Amino acid sequence: MRWWLTLPAERLSEGQRRYVARLTEACAPIRIARQLAVGFGVVLRVGDARELGPWLEEATQSGLTSFRDFAAGLRRDQASIEAAIREPWSNGQTEGQVNKLKVLKRQKYGPAGLPLLRQRMLAAAA
Repeated sequence: MRWWLTLPAERLSEGQRRYVARLTEACAPIRIARQLAVGFGVVLRVGDARELGPWLEEATQSGLTSFRDFAAGLRRDQASIEAAIREPWSNGQTEGQVNKLKVLKRQKYGPAGLPLLRQRMLAAAA
């Protein structure tokens, strides 16, 4: 159910929309958190880095500790966050390969040594 709070209303079913509407009417902090979460998703999907600054300001002024801290963390590296929003490329493929290697290593191939890990990686790539 918490995912319902992060999705735009048009992606929710009628029943989900009614539930979220009742919840946000009853609790102001949840309403604010929903607005911020949906707003951040829009900033990422639209890809307009200029919208990040106003969102950060809104999150900082929201009075919600989690969003204020999240915004402070984003501000520390705002230039790279804006570049990530603006640029079309990602390091997802690299991260996927690193994750694959770590999974194989955790499957107890690590203690057996690099030769066995190498064979396992080559077999997985084939």
